Amino acid sequence: MKDADPKTGAPAILRCRPVLVTGGAGFIGSNLADRFASEGHDVLVYDALARPGVDRNLDWLKKRHPAKISAVIGDIRDETAVADAASDAQAVFHMAAQVAVTTSLADPRNDFEINIRGTLNLLDTLRRLNGMVPLVFASTNKVYGDLADVELDMTNDAYVPRDPAIRDAGIGETRPLDFHTPYGCSKGAADQYVLDYARSYGIPTCVLRMSCIYGQRQMGTEDQGWVAHFLIRALEGQPITIYGDGCQVRDILNISDAVDAYGAAWKRIDAVQGRAFNLGGGPSNAISLRQLLVHIEDVIGRPVETHYSDWRAGDQRYYVSDTRQIACELGLKTPTPWRKGVAALAQWLQEERGLAGAIRPSSRLQEAAALS
Repeated sequence: MKDADPKTGAPAILRCRPVLVTGGAGFIGSNLADRFASEGHDVLVYDALARPGVDRNLDWLKKRHPAKISAVIGDIRDETAVADAASDAQAVFHMAAQVAVTTSLADPRNDFEINIRGTLNLLDTLRRLNGMVPLVFASTNKVYGDLADVELDMTNDAYVPRDPAIRDAGIGETRPLDFHTPYGCSKGAADQYVLDYARSYGIPTCVLRMSCIYGQRQMGTEDQGWVAHFLIRALEGQPITIYGDGCQVRDILNISDAVDAYGAAWKRIDAVQGRAFNLGGGPSNAISLRQLLVHIEDVIGRPVETHYSDWRAGDQRYYVSDTRQIACELGLKTPTPWRKGVAALAQWLQEERGLAGAIRPSSRLQEAAALS
């Protein structure tokens, strides 16, 4: 059901053309919705509220922007509801997805329905309208497979590519696609549908293949959102399980920088339509799981209990985004240094979860944030 305007009683979506954010109560979606509402746009959040904790994000958005945020509680698989939500949109940011590799392995059909059919529902709605509504799609680095052919050495508890080109710049968009696991297949297929609808129908679409995004409003779990998950477990004094040896490397990107990229893709959609870009923190923000744990121990001032288990299907030992192309095309600024961003997330989680005193001494946050 569409929320009513608090002043007129009319659905806010009817006042002007909104920005539609599917999965808009999720981590990235809620931050996008907040940014666009702050810039004066009416925003329609479309979300099934299936992920634990995201209802709090939606409540937060409504309180911050009571006259700008409308919501439809709906499933991306519901073709009629999706068509209704997108019917008046001025732009669409498609974040709604099944996001965990483990869940896709347990229920591949559901993964297919959400990630492929849900995306096609949205694309075909735009095709049947007028083909001029831009859509920016949240894809994943998993479209490149497990990258097993990248030869690696190990230095300081982190895998390092032997190829200096990859070591210095990361994985570029020219890397061949190689879908692994049902999740990789479903997100990869959706990625390709989004690009092809630009080619076949002229719809202005753009794909952002994300590495690891972290930051405020992230409800990290063992299956998805590992930076926040590690912090939550550490702050609560709970053990952390690492799958693999912990030396796997990712480039992490603060949510504020990710939102900048999505907004820039919309603003420059005429120049970037039909193209895919790798979005992450780049080589300067590349860290291993073990390196993050050491940093978290410095931030909270105590050891973190850690257990190890087997590698999980499709896990990449090394993935770092080559961000040169997206930074150039979208005019992006230098991303937030990871120590500063992680310290800010730790502070937010401490406050959000009522964990006063979880970080001892409090000055450690400022010390960590100053390191870059």
